[in-house]
Amino acid sequence: MEEYVVVYVTASNKEEARKIGEALVKERLAACANIYPEIESIYWWQGKMEESGEAALILKTRRSLVPKVIERVKQLHSYTVPCIIALPIVEGYEDFLKWIESEAQR
Repeated sequence: MEEYVVVYVTASNKEEARKIGEALVKERLAACANIYPEIESIYWWQGKMEESGEAALILKTRRSLVPKVIERVKQLHSYTVPCIIALPIVEGYEDFLKWIESEAQR
């Protein structure tokens, strides 16, 4: 049985998250993209603590597509080191998981 993941990506703003999400869904690398338009981020960057507004992008896809998802997000992203992490879907509604499998095909 195919394994499924949620890929979490942060972007500089809602527009960048939308651009990335639309591209990955259109290219069938993800079945779905959800955008949280405003999140607050606190993080270390180049030796100092930073705070900024960002957008969060959540993608649902197959685990086997994660390397392609990472490469495509890096191509579209404005950050030098974007947050791109895949979290396993341990369990879920079977019909929804089948839908991910049918839509994320590349």
